[in-house]
Amino acid sequence: MIKTENLTKKYGDMFAIKSINLDLDQGDLFGFIGPNGAGKTTTMRIIATLLEPSWGEAYVCGHSIYNQPKEIRRLVGYMPDFFGVYDDMKVIEYLEFFAAAYRIKGAERRRKCDEMLETVDLDFKRDAFANTLSRGQTQRLGLARVLLHDPQVLLLDEPLSGLDPRARIEMRNLMRRLGTMGKTVVVSSHILPELADICNKIGIIDKGELKVSAEVTEVMSQVREQTVLHIGVDAKVDSAMELLQKNERVSTVEHGDGHMVVTLKSQTEDYSQLAEELISGGFGLRLFREEEVSLESAFMTLTKGAGAKI
Repeated sequence: MIKTENLTKKYGDMFAIKSINLDLDQGDLFGFIGPNGAGKTTTMRIIATLLEPSWGEAYVCGHSIYNQPKEIRRLVGYMPDFFGVYDDMKVIEYLEFFAAAYRIKGAERRRKCDEMLETVDLDFKRDAFANTLSRGQTQRLGLARVLLHDPQVLLLDEPLSGLDPRARIEMRNLMRRLGTMGKTVVVSSHILPELADICNKIGIIDKGELKVSAEVTEVMSQVREQTVLHIGVDAKVDSAMELLQKNERVSTVEHGDGHMVVTLKSQTEDYSQLAEELISGGFGLRLFREEEVSLESAFMTLTKGAGAKI
């Protein structure tokens, strides 16, 4: 659905992006992660045919950004970080205006606008003036606008920026819903944890260079140095700690918040024996889980240059 080959944008002697290579399939929800100024917006604007690269190529659904920009624009919905709304337009009028621009006519236009308002949970604001909406509601209105022509690819630039916690949750739920609709979604953010549980692939960009582009699980496994387990037993915690410390797979055992924090030795993948030993020793298990690596930890590790290639 989206493929870029050595995509580069240069301003004078400065590279905004340099040799970006992406390969995304239908249904991918791709988290484009990086600090402000890293090159996320530049990349997305080039893919949307709103900006020409200095060199390199990009394809959307097999169409080249050079030879078939009109075809690409019919297939892409691009939502910038900030966009204006018309002060004297109601929400439904705003959508109908853009539906007309997409040449959606008559009864189909009204039906489509109503459908999009329902999709983004904004139908209760249909008769409100667009400039009275909250930041979160405005973002959802922008998403409804780019969905009007049923694009196959969505480019969402910082859709979570500036939202309160409730609005962020609502927007994340909307993006999950888009993933189930078979659309390819690229969502950029510098709020790293926000994308951890909604994306199946992530790209980490820093100073215009793509450090990583891979499955989320692949990135997490690369940056994980040691496996950490959180284990809780019903009684005799000190005795359980002594038992675990004797296991050859265990590096350290420490007290956590009401449970044990067990760090395994490097390269340990199978730790099922620990649970078996505790049960055999007469301890009742009430907690046994592996600590997840956060996207934030992955970003900090990879942008330092450790394991920057996948």
